[in-house]
Amino acid sequence: MDNDTQHTLLEKLSPRLFWDMDSSQIDLDKFPGHIIQRVLEYGEFDDWKLIKQYYGLKKIVKCCQSLRTLDPRALSYISCISNTPKETFRCYNFSQSTQTLWNS
Repeated sequence: MDNDTQHTLLEKLSPRLFWDMDSSQIDLDKFPGHIIQRVLEYGEFDDWKLIKQYYGLKKIVKCCQSLRTLDPRALSYISCISNTPKETFRCYNFSQSTQTLWNS
């Protein structure tokens, strides 16, 4: 997408999503996984609708499947709305195989 489209979308997204970044430096096409993860974990429903319109559900699912971590609620949401089994997501399998000290 062109820079004007990206800039318009970034202006519409909740500013708290990228509080730690310079919004003028964000490239939605370079690191879509980062943007998608932030919106799924911390965004509002309007933010979700914007990224779904920009990336499309298929690309969002593909990006989420490669994420190492994703909040369990966000994983359940994306799994449910895309009718994709949780087991196909890397974060689901990774979290299942990682034992923490306090869960031992």
